[in-house]
Amino acid sequence: MSTFIPGPHLLCSPRGRDWPRLPVVELPPPGRVPTRADVVVVGAGPAGLAVASALWHHGVPDVVVLDREGRPCRRFFGRIDLLGQRVLRSPYEHHPGVEGYRDCELVDFARLHWSRLTPVERREVRMSQAGHRSVVPVDVFEAYCDHVAATHEVTGKTWRATVSEVRPGDGDVVVRTDRGTVTARHVVLCPGEERREAPEQWWGGGAAPPGVTYWDERVPPAAGRQVVVGAGLTAAHLISNALDAGREVHWVLREPGERYQCADVNSKFFRPEGRARIGNVGWRDRLRLTAEFRRASIMFEFRPVLERAEAEKRLFVHRGEAVTAVAAGAGGTAVVRLADGRRIGGDCAVLALGTTPETGRGLLPEEAVGERDGWPALEERTLAYVHAPRVSAVGAAAGMVLGPAARNIDGHRVATARVAEAIARSVREGESVVSPAWAEVGAGV
Repeated sequence: MSTFIPGPHLLCSPRGRDWPRLPVVELPPPGRVPTRADVVVVGAGPAGLAVASALWHHGVPDVVVLDREGRPCRRFFGRIDLLGQRVLRSPYEHHPGVEGYRDCELVDFARLHWSRLTPVERREVRMSQAGHRSVVPVDVFEAYCDHVAATHEVTGKTWRATVSEVRPGDGDVVVRTDRGTVTARHVVLCPGEERREAPEQWWGGGAAPPGVTYWDERVPPAAGRQVVVGAGLTAAHLISNALDAGREVHWVLREPGERYQCADVNSKFFRPEGRARIGNVGWRDRLRLTAEFRRASIMFEFRPVLERAEAEKRLFVHRGEAVTAVAAGAGGTAVVRLADGRRIGGDCAVLALGTTPETGRGLLPEEAVGERDGWPALEERTLAYVHAPRVSAVGAAAGMVLGPAARNIDGHRVATARVAEAIARSVREGESVVSPAWAEVGAGV
């Protein structure tokens, strides 16, 4: 039995190449957003792009996409570029294309632009076609997202706006933003995920001390030592960047060791039988399965890079060490205190503590979210909120319905298929989109 062991060269795909683009669709004019729409999509990341594209296929043209950045996937790629990331963890079969419609998919797009791919990238395409794990360059994925947004008329429907409230009514849903109010028949929440904040006891809550940053902030150009706290792929990128800059890096892991694998989620949950496993058990078992099978991990490609740096004494790994406090040191430096009493100082400390799902809390009324153990009450077949049937969720919020894969790009596509079909049927026929059947499963033990 052979085992595929990828090399670190896969991490070095080019970035910033000039890809052929479809004619630019004019963005909506600045100013107030439209006052009415059949559907409002909140968030224009990969999930929002998938939803708006699916509605296009279903013949629902009256769609308004509201996004803080005002362009499809801009925040997504901004975060990626902040980390200097060149390839995605998600393979070619995971993309924001529309489930059930065979228009140009991600691997088709890569083959269409074969001449622009490097030999390593071409091999990854062949690996995908053979059914093996493959790695997608960020360049290819960004150009593909632009292609999807243009061909499905999403770019021209995306408005820059910050949503402050989603208020369900008897018939319509009112969406309030900093640029006006939109009344819609249906709303789909695709807000993505926010960074996980440090525990309050580390420094008393509030803003981070001087010398301490989070992964989604620009890391100061530290001259000597850098401390990275976290166990996942983001931490690996931060460490790799610091090593490339010639810094001494101290890596603090709460777990007893690193985990190298293709994804944070066991691959079984990307398949229909894996999602069915979640759907056929009660609430407590869903919580257990999610906790058990979604754990921070690092792509295999990083392993030789990090192991070599540790052997060369450029990287110092503190395994199985819990952080008890983080504080500012002298001269703008940072100090990380461990549970065993040791202190690790550095020119800066970067916290890569993961992300937390946006469940609708803070936008929807509390009673509409129906939150339980941090998760919203969603109807299984349509992903509509049980207590707000004209509002649906795509993304991490659907974790208790679709399982751990709901937080990944492939899970977005699966969720979109359910949401778009239900909304399109309602828009065409004026029928109710949901029934409260989910409550029976949500109450299961």
